[in-house]
Amino acid sequence: MQLRTLGRTGMRVSPLCLGAMMLGSWGNPDHDECVRIVHAALDAGINFVDTADVYSAGESEEIVGKALAGGRRDGVVLATKFHAPMGADPNMAGNSRRWVLRAVDESLRRLRTDWIDLYQVHRPDPTCDVDDTLGALSDLVHQGKVRAIGSSTFPADLLVEAQWTAERRGRERFECEQPPYSMLARGVEPALLPACQRYGMGVIAWSPLNGGWLTGRYRKDAPVPTEGRAGRTPARFDPARPEVAAKLDAVEALLPVAAQAGVSLTHMALAFVLTHPAVTAAIIGPRTMEQLEGTLGAADVSLADEVLDRIDAVVPPGRDVDASDAGWTPPAVADAWRRRRAAATRGAG
Repeated sequence: MQLRTLGRTGMRVSPLCLGAMMLGSWGNPDHDECVRIVHAALDAGINFVDTADVYSAGESEEIVGKALAGGRRDGVVLATKFHAPMGADPNMAGNSRRWVLRAVDESLRRLRTDWIDLYQVHRPDPTCDVDDTLGALSDLVHQGKVRAIGSSTFPADLLVEAQWTAERRGRERFECEQPPYSMLARGVEPALLPACQRYGMGVIAWSPLNGGWLTGRYRKDAPVPTEGRAGRTPARFDPARPEVAAKLDAVEALLPVAAQAGVSLTHMALAFVLTHPAVTAAIIGPRTMEQLEGTLGAADVSLADEVLDRIDAVVPPGRDVDASDAGWTPPAVADAWRRRRAAATRGAG
């Protein structure tokens, strides 16, 4: 694969990044098979692996550590993330200095490594000052435990705030953002991706296949599978939901576009994401060897402008077909009480 530079870090990475979310109890509990999947990805030219502490409660990191043992680690750009709860203790979560300094050591232990190439904040934390988080992450860089830091699923305004804070306070800055991006989830195009370009940040797109929707697995007028993602979260695949019905219509419209372009829907979806000039890599998250093999080769696909125009006609630029695909809902939207005055003050002047 032709490597790309990750932002301004100087690190060269493959355009396909192996995502490890499905390695472990969330997807494939067979550790030996998962190790084989990682090895097959590396043998195919992928040198970029992304995981997170929360994936299968640390099991994913353990599998990745096992797979990279025995001399494989040095050739891999290894990324992981922190933020989500990792236990009953309320302080074992979030973006506080207290948790960052503990979480990194636990990830290093599970990954069987002395350093993490890209350590990412998995989601924003409205309860924590971003300067506190950047200060802790900067210390990790200075200690050699982390090479570069990044964010994941940050809206454009918080990403810019983090950049300004780093500049004004002399902190290490986020070098990479990991947003949701696909042919069905294009909400990052108007502001976030241009902001990443403005600050020279790398972009690793998660869910470029939109949770399996862009593999052709889910079709209009066909039964919804009862296993996999649809079995775990059936409400998100219920065709009675208008958003799901819109996705089904979009998939049916995209399939002939892929056929005319001479590629599979999966390869077209990955190539679409990799075509955007802001995007460094697209994360593939196989659960099986077959799924991995179905994505390899997508980095070599080039989509003509007429194909991209037809995709734009199906899902307009800047639009998410399903708003929940944004991956994070700001508290000002999620919490009704933030949008309503107290009952005692309603109607007062």
